[in-house]
Amino acid sequence: MLDGWLDYHRDTLLRKCAGLSADQLRRRSCDPSTLTLHGLVRHMAEVEGWFNNDCADGAVPPIFYSEERPNDDFDALDDASIEDDVATFRRMVERSRGFTARTQDLDTVCGTSRSGTDITLRWIYLHMIEEYARHNGHADLLRERIDGATGD
Repeated sequence: MLDGWLDYHRDTLLRKCAGLSADQLRRRSCDPSTLTLHGLVRHMAEVEGWFNNDCADGAVPPIFYSEERPNDDFDALDDASIEDDVATFRRMVERSRGFTARTQDLDTVCGTSRSGTDITLRWIYLHMIEEYARHNGHADLLRERIDGATGD
């Protein structure tokens, strides 16, 4: 059930980006914010990595950002390819689906937070719901600003 919910919202993000040019996808919400649809795709690819921080695979390293440049999922778009970044998003989603297919117990410990608290699959699902709810709301507003399109 949770996986179906996530798939719907993963698809929603991509629908918000459909039919727009690379320049439109890089259009910022408003200065000084660097929030863009392209940046949201990159950010959510990073967030999908939460499912993969399990004992078998270990932590997924950052894809678009670094410790020195923690906002590059949003900020480093000048030379970024939306096609490549959507492909990365889709790969990360497939990895997440593989992980959740293998791991059904919501109390499975998938990692440890910086404070030493166990991170369970339940925690990951909860935070994924929060991330997609928040950022698909952002995507809806960004798309409306770009071309007036609203809705699902």
